[in-house]
Amino acid sequence: MTPKQLRAFCLEFNAVTEEFPFNPETSVFKVLGKIFALTSLDGKPLTVNLKCDPDEAVRLREEHPAIVPGYHMNKRHWNTVNTAELPDRLVRELIEDSYDLVVAGLPKAERLRLDRA
Repeated sequence: MTPKQLRAFCLEFNAVTEEFPFNPETSVFKVLGKIFALTSLDGKPLTVNLKCDPDEAVRLREEHPAIVPGYHMNKRHWNTVNTAELPDRLVRELIEDSYDLVVAGLPKAERLRLDRA
């Protein structure tokens, strides 16, 4: 997956914004103010931090050496994914899962607002 593809895919979801709260190089993708993906789009290799169910995070790390505990994140809930070493389909699924987890944690009124978007 290229940086351009990763960025475009993250921005396809409802109510997503791209922000740069840490520095100009680090893209932070948020849904209604909550982070679901964090990446340096010019990083070599291209990696992305994604939220993950804790049990699923452990399983993914065991199955894929390209998935490790989240760099500078809560390692129980976040993975760092090396996109260069995984199929694009899997990376897209992991991004979508991260988005869905964050949305599921939003208050009901905000989730309903997303459904209407």
